[in-house]
Amino acid sequence: MVRMPESRPYHHGDLRAALLAAAERTLREKGVASLSLRELAREVGVSHAAPGRHFKDKQALLNALAVAGFERLSRALDTADDPALPLEPRLTALARTYLGFAIDNAELLELMYARKHDPDASEQMVTAVERTVGSLEGILADAQKRGEIIEGDPEQLNLVTGAALQGMAGFISSGMLTSEAALDGVDDLVHHLLHGLKPR
Repeated sequence: MVRMPESRPYHHGDLRAALLAAAERTLREKGVASLSLRELAREVGVSHAAPGRHFKDKQALLNALAVAGFERLSRALDTADDPALPLEPRLTALARTYLGFAIDNAELLELMYARKHDPDASEQMVTAVERTVGSLEGILADAQKRGEIIEGDPEQLNLVTGAALQGMAGFISSGMLTSEAALDGVDDLVHHLLHGLKPR
């Protein structure tokens, strides 16, 4: 009697979440080029067609990974934020959280910003980015109302703040700066952002 090879099951408890978790592991260990829906299906133990119910192609998977990353970063920033604090310690806590996320999720953060600028980025992506970036912009706008920082377009001020943080994250991921040095320098970074480099 000839035994037929066992087929992989099509169903999975929460296939979408399992695929995203496996994709993030692959991204962290091997990079974005190694991501494949077929390989992820094999890893989570389902048929190669099963991921198609959730992701029509690799780009859809990458977009979903980026959205999940922004949502996770947004939750971390929300948890770290204390509106009762003056701006400098408040921003310092948020900067430390952002850099902590960047250290723990370097490959994911790179993917998040790459997908953010994709012309086909979904409305879900736009919303996830706005929740993250927009929250910092709102904090700066509130600080302006309280007279803690200069007047001006909060979006521009947020761009400067984000550029400083993402620059530090880039230095860490490229090896130009150790994680410890970056975190140790957060207080100075925020202080210089808020007070400038001119003698006072």
